[in-house]
Amino acid sequence: MKKPSVELKLPILPNMELIATQTAEVIARHMELTEDQGAEISMALIEACINAFEHSKSDNNVFIHFLIEEDSLIVKVIDQGIGFDKTKVEIPKIENKVGKEERKRGWGLQLIQELMDSVEFESNNEGTTVTMKKNIKH
Repeated sequence: MKKPSVELKLPILPNMELIATQTAEVIARHMELTEDQGAEISMALIEACINAFEHSKSDNNVFIHFLIEEDSLIVKVIDQGIGFDKTKVEIPKIENKVGKEERKRGWGLQLIQELMDSVEFESNNEGTTVTMKKNIKH
């Protein structure tokens, strides 16, 4: 039997990540995930979508693929942007953020990695694919 999958094609417009999270919530219910697992997937997905929207410098769509497996959910966020070098992404120092005017942003990649069970980044000058996996604990 073919594993079910859902594919979204989102234009880069404000709040489009909400369509991705609504889809993730439906899939999480279908898979009988816990509320916490569903929330973790949605938060990681929001971060990955916002990164694609804000940093890819792409005029094209962002594609999201949900692959439903027996013991896991794999979510791929794919953009056709400029790519990035993960080794050059600095994690912000919290002391520079708290109580300061500096933007309270920049934790997206780390947050995604903490929310999901595994995360892979593939990136080149033709785009970026973020592959996130959440293992299902029944």
